[in-house]
Amino acid sequence: GQLYAEVSRFQQALKAAGVTEGDRVAGYLPNMPETIVAMLATTALGAVWSSASPDFGVQGVVDRFGQIAPKVLVCVDGYWYNGKAVDCLAKNAEVVAQLPSLNRVLVVPYLDPEPAIAGIAGALPWDRALAGHTAGPIAFHRVAFDHPLFIMFSSGTTGVPKCIVHGHGGVLLQHLKEHQLH
Repeated sequence: GQLYAEVSRFQQALKAAGVTEGDRVAGYLPNMPETIVAMLATTALGAVWSSASPDFGVQGVVDRFGQIAPKVLVCVDGYWYNGKAVDCLAKNAEVVAQLPSLNRVLVVPYLDPEPAIAGIAGALPWDRALAGHTAGPIAFHRVAFDHPLFIMFSSGTTGVPKCIVHGHGGVLLQHLKEHQLH
């Protein structure tokens, strides 16, 4: 129930940011509940989700997200690695400055409940973006079988990373196959 409610609220926040079918939403996030919420809300709208780990450098993220022109970027203030806090706010600011397609930047607090996001152009805290949106039914937008669901990327070892687009139908069939085999 909590997941459904948060996806509903975030979907409304995406709509308020002008996200519609086919738009791209990018996550510069670790594996955390807000990542799942953002992905589910994005794909329910018929928009396309893409993500990169926050341990990627600025150029690696810009090389990827610059190709897909995301309308919204969801990023984290930092993450933990090997028992040490790694601040991402400066990297986020650099990435945002190089992605002119962005209408909205949302920062998820992870290291600090109230991160200092003033240095990130146009950034809003996650909670503020969801404020005013009451959980309700999720509007699942119907799309074609081959409509893009996720954009992933090659490693970039032989140049700029290449986009790998996964469609709704293909992902569904792949998961069905894997669940049967496993």
